[in-house]
Parts: sequence; C-alpha cells; structure tokens
Amino acid sequence: MELSKAPLKRDLLIKMTSILDHRGPDDEGYILINTQTGNCIPAGGTHTPESIYAGKFEYNPKTTISQIPDGSYDLGLGHRRLSILDLSESGHQPMCNEEGTIWIVHNGEIYNYIEIREELMSMGYRFLSGSDTEVIIKAYEEWGTDCLTKFNGMWALCIWDSVNHQLFCARDRMGVKPFYYYFDGRVFAFASEIKALMQMSIKKDPNDALIFDFLKFGILDHTNETFYKDIYKLPQSHFLSIDSRKKLSLHKYWDVEVSNELESVADEGNLTQQFLDLFVDSIKIRLRSDVPIGSCLSGGLDSSSIVTVANDLMYPRNNLTAAERQKTFSACYENRRFDERNYIEAVIKKTNAETNYVFPTAEGFLAELDNLLWHQDEPFVSSSIYAQWLVIRTAKEKGVTVLLDGQGGDEQLAGYRKFGIFYFQELLRRKRWSKLFSESSAFFLSPSILQTLNLRSGLRYFKFGNKILGIDDLLKATFLNEFQGRTPDIGYRKDLGNRIKDDLFKFSLPALLRYEDRNSMAHAVEARLPFLDYRLVEMLAALPFNHKLRNGWTKYILRNALKGILPEKIILRKSKLGFDTPEDIWFRSVMRKELYKTFDKPAFINHYIDSEKLSQSFAKYMNNSSFLQSNIFFRFFILELWGRKFILNPPITKK
Repeated sequence: MELSKAPLKRDLLIKMTSILDHRGPDDEGYILINTQTGNCIPAGGTHTPESIYAGKFEYNPKTTISQIPDGSYDLGLGHRRLSILDLSESGHQPMCNEEGTIWIVHNGEIYNYIEIREELMSMGYRFLSGSDTEVIIKAYEEWGTDCLTKFNGMWALCIWDSVNHQLFCARDRMGVKPFYYYFDGRVFAFASEIKALMQMSIKKDPNDALIFDFLKFGILDHTNETFYKDIYKLPQSHFLSIDSRKKLSLHKYWDVEVSNELESVADEGNLTQQFLDLFVDSIKIRLRSDVPIGSCLSGGLDSSSIVTVANDLMYPRNNLTAAERQKTFSACYENRRFDERNYIEAVIKKTNAETNYVFPTAEGFLAELDNLLWHQDEPFVSSSIYAQWLVIRTAKEKGVTVLLDGQGGDEQLAGYRKFGIFYFQELLRRKRWSKLFSESSAFFLSPSILQTLNLRSGLRYFKFGNKILGIDDLLKATFLNEFQGRTPDIGYRKDLGNRIKDDLFKFSLPALLRYEDRNSMAHAVEARLPFLDYRLVEMLAALPFNHKLRNGWTKYILRNALKGILPEKIILRKSKLGFDTPEDIWFRSVMRKELYKTFDKPAFINHYIDSEKLSQSFAKYMNNSSFLQSNIFFRFFILELWGRKFILNPPITKK
C-alpha cells in the first residue's frame, strides 16, 4: 500500500503486492483512489480469478491494474487473499461499504464475527457477504475506532475513510498479525512483510542498535524498530491514523496488567472451571473456517491440550472414520534426547487423530536456509525455526490451510525455566523462607526439570551473565562503546507480574509470533493461537502466581483444568523441548564446514565484531574448550547471512 503527496506509482504498488503472493495465492486485488476528488477504481491483477471480475459487488473489479494509467491517484491499496471464510467473489478485497466511502484491506481473522454481525443486524445493518471483513467495515461505521475493542481475533488492517479524510490502520491486541510501515512525512507505505517495503527506493541501512541487542543479549522484535533503519512496526494493541495534513498519530487501545500477587484466596475450583470454559471457547471459535483445519502437536502440554480439546469439539461422538480424523503435525528425531514421540503417541491414542511426522536434518536446514531467511526478512535466534517450517509445509501438502498452535502458553503460565528462578528471587525478596525452601526443592530435585535445564543459556538473565559468557570480547570496542548504554533488563526486576508481561509483549512472544507468521504464510497456511484469545489473556493476567507455578509444577491451572481430558502422561510431564533441534550436534557435524567458512571471511558482521577473536572462539567451541554454546555462534552466523542477503546485495526479488 502507498499514500503519497505525489502521484501514485502504479507499477510500484504491483511489485509490492506481488512479492507477497505467497501470503495470498487465491486472489489479487487493488483500489486506486484520488483522495482529493474521491474518485476511485477497483482493479484486478494477473492472479485475480475470472469469477471475481464477473462479481456483482461494487468492489469487484472490471479491469486489470495494468490498464489504469499513472498520474491521477495518490492512494493505492493492494491485497493478496488466502481464502478462509466466504470463498466466493463476495469475499474479495479491497472491500468497500455500499456507499463506497470506506475501503478496507485486512489480513487475519475476526473469530467472533458471527456474534458481531448479529449485533449489527439487530441495529439495522444488512450484510452482502459471509466474510469477517465486511463485519469490520460495518463495525467501524457504527463504533469508529472503538470497533477494535469488539473484535476477538488477529488482524492487521487499513481503512480509508473518505468522509473523515482519514487513513486508519490497526493491529491486533497481541500482535499475531504483522504490520510494517515507512513514513518520511511525504510518503506513507505499509505491508505485511518488510520485503514489500524494500521495493521502494529507500535506504537499505541496517539498524545497528537492534543488531547490538541481538548479538549481545539474543533478543529481537522487542521494540517497534526493525533491523532496517527506516522501517517500523505498528506495535501490538495500537492503531495509527493519518489525517488530511499527513500527520501520523499512534494510539494504544488495549492493555493488560499482570498480577504480582503470589497466592490466591479465591475458590480454586471456580477459577479452574472458568479457565476451562474460556479455553474451550477460544478453541471453538477458532474452528470457524470454510477450509480444512489441523493442529501442530509437539507432545508438550500446550499443543496436546489444544489437540485433545479440539478433537472433542470437532468429533464429539468419537466414532471417527479415517476421513474424519483430526490431522496433527509433529517434528521428530531419531536421537531420543530430542524426540517426543512417546508423548505425541499418548495424545494420538486418546484422540485417534492422524499423525504426520517430519524429521528435520542439518542437511535439510542448510539446503533451505536461504529460502527460510528470505521469508523471515530479519534474523532469528536458532535453528529450531526450521522444525516449525517443515511441520507447516507438511500440513499444506496434506491439504490443511488452517493450523492450531500453542504459542503464548509458556509466557502466560510460567512455562519457561527462568520463571522458576524469578519466582525464587521474588520469594527471597519478600522473605518467604519456608515457601522458598519448598518451591526451590520441588524445582531442583525434579530429574525431568534438571535434564532440560540449560544453566549456561540462563546466564543472560543476570547482569554478570554476559561477562561470564565473554560475548563482549567478540564485539569491536567502537561498536560496544556506542551502544553500551543499551541494557535491556531481561532478568528479574523485583516485579514478577511485569516480568511476565515483558515476555508477552517484548522479550519472548513477539519474536515467536513473527517466526510463526512468516513460516505459515510462506506456505499459504493460517496459524491460529487459542492461548492468545484476549479473554484468556486477561483472566490469566489477573491470577496470582501460584496458579501458574506451584510445587515445581508449571502451568498449574492448565494441568488441573484438563485432568480427565489430557492423557495422564502429559499432565505429569515436566520436561520441556517444543519444536527444538539438535543444533549443537548439527554444528559439530554437517554444518561445521559452512560455519568455519562464514566466520573465516565475513562480509557483513566484520563491522561489529573482531573476526579473528570470533574464529578463535569458535575453534575452541568445536574443541569443547569454550564456555559459549551453539546459540551464541548461531547469532553471528545468521546475522552474517542476513546482512549479505538484505543489506549488501539488494534488491530483494521474488523467490
């Protein structure tokens, strides 16, 4: 999309939209608007189905965009559609209201669109389609920007309101759907992926501040900045508006506070039932689809909970035929240390769901790394992203277009090991000696926890951690001195509630959501995340900590709520892997040569690091004489490849 004081460049809009065709292979649409005269014309493209041109709605195009001359329009919206709801021509975008005064492009799903539509119909509104996009238009007409508080779902949307001469853009509460933008006071452009904005003639300068955070702390997606200097993210829970004077304003429409209380006096049974009811309903409304639905299944508590509950909702009589079975998708390994099939099979036995296993390998990762990086646009912190990539690709090959997944459970329910350490620090601060002894004993005396506890990786959560690890020694002094003041506090800060909130909105979840969005949309699959239903988020945020971690058990309320629903083997599980990969083994075998070659002659990261020290440190690691682990070296490796691809060798073209 582009809004400019100068005439719109039609060919640029086509390029920006076309490079995202993987996100929406089912339809292509445009609207060109003269914001001064109100004149507008919908258009199609080379991937617009003939049925769309024959459609009866005002927003169905009658011509292709290549037939429209440049010069008379200053606003253009482009859309690539992945059809999920209302697969007919009435679901085409850009879409408008009956008067043609409001135009919208929308990425995502409003899961409660049925309930909102019924409310609006009772107020006299009529609907021409079965899509959630039309519901957004009517909701905006009725409630203005407050319509966002009505929506339960994931969205990135842009509305041109010709009556108020305003561009209104919004992103969902948790930031599940992406929204990137560029604005220089003259031109405003946005897209679902950075590569679309890179089609413009803007500087391709790296953002050194974010590179510093990434290399030193291993964090990314924690601000509204990106790895590109002039490209920004619309923050989650925000909308922006641009008025007739081209003034851009940001507004936060939703927030949540996470309780810092340790214990509850409320009726535990009622809270558990309330949680279960919300959890079931969050899955139920995410099963609304006109295309096939499947589930990711890692064997962990979160994905197993979703699969079992979804199965009961989809097939309540439990008399399944082969055609009716729920499809699940899992990453497995022959190395038993990383393999979770024994847990996965317990869920399959309970549900009779169909299994689809993928087996990630180092050879496969190297072969697909360039494509994976192209889709991600920015660096990522580990090779585990590749396991998810394979899982989603297999789902698409099996005919599944919508995938349920468990993102958000760990952040809200203290699923990560670090939350145990933060909890003990909080108990120490409050001088709760007895509680500290019982909780720390239950945690550290659990073999399952200790087997998957990575103490070296956890050092980064302490101020002295990076000094012990020696990461600073690998960075150039000039680079280190320039950004030494950037010390994002990723550890415990005497406020357990806010530390949980930081993982939700800064340090953990945003990066995971970016990975999942790019991986899923690379294969034209929509990922839906029940744990991020805002009603569930608000409820869990209000709960005292002992409903999240108690007696060494993480996700306490989830385990309680799903007793009798989940297999006991999953309920009692304390080990944690997720879609992990044997990265250290890969580094020391198949990837060894590629890593040595990359570190020996870096073309991009030598601006930030002492390449000689990096090579020496990596050689020590390969000889088992370094305190650093594979995850540290992965950062330097992937940043080098990213810099070569996106900074040193633009332009970015279609894969």
